[in-house]
Amino acid sequence: MPTILSSLHIYPVKSCAALSPASVRVERRGLADDRRWLVVDANGQFVTGRLYSRLPLVRATPLAQGLRLEAPEMPVLEIALPAADGQRRDVTIWHSTVSAACTDAAAAAWFSRFLGADLSLVYMDEAAQRSISPDYSQPGDEVSFADGYPQLLISSAALDALNARLSEPVSMLRFRPNLVVSGTEPHAEDSWKRLRIGSVEFDLVKPCVRCVFTTVDPLRGERNADGEPLKTLTAYRRTPKGVTFGQNLIPRGSGVISVGDPVEVLG
Repeated sequence: MPTILSSLHIYPVKSCAALSPASVRVERRGLADDRRWLVVDANGQFVTGRLYSRLPLVRATPLAQGLRLEAPEMPVLEIALPAADGQRRDVTIWHSTVSAACTDAAAAAWFSRFLGADLSLVYMDEAAQRSISPDYSQPGDEVSFADGYPQLLISSAALDALNARLSEPVSMLRFRPNLVVSGTEPHAEDSWKRLRIGSVEFDLVKPCVRCVFTTVDPLRGERNADGEPLKTLTAYRRTPKGVTFGQNLIPRGSGVISVGDPVEVLG
């Protein structure tokens, strides 16, 4: 069976629901519209589904000049892209401080109401800069509000191997990948260094270390009390750096990729 790109996923607001387009443009910071928006607390600290398990219930849809927000028992809210000369604030995501664009106060009120905390929404425009760890990148590499790298790839066979060990199978969206490939052995991606999808090449730079967010069911917005699937992953995917599942990628070019595109391993 040939190796192909079997699905694509973007998360316009970090930790919110996945969108699964048939095609998407690869940009230097990641897939277009992926994790360009971020929920932060009153101190400008990023918040995710690790802390607020209901965040994946929020569906954020990019609009031509803004974003539409939907969630259970919440009114639909459409907000505009921040003005280029508008207010900015420094926000913290992991070890990075980013000067992000502030969004409409209505978005802050919407997220605060849904999650029951003092929160707001910021946007990564072209003026915002966030570099990738120099241990794994080249000068000039950038990343969005993703945890650390522009894309995450997982093979569907890796999920099949995990589900064969679980009493209740989980979906791929537990692991929030951007790129899912089929036609491989389980975890074949662990040995890849470089690949081409369609006409775009990528470096595979680091295994993805998994956390408690994998225990949050994105359809229920609740954490599994039994600690699955992280508990099972820990039994057979533990490494000295943590429990890994999937590979982080950095694009080495731009262009449109589509579901069904061939995946060519280059090294």
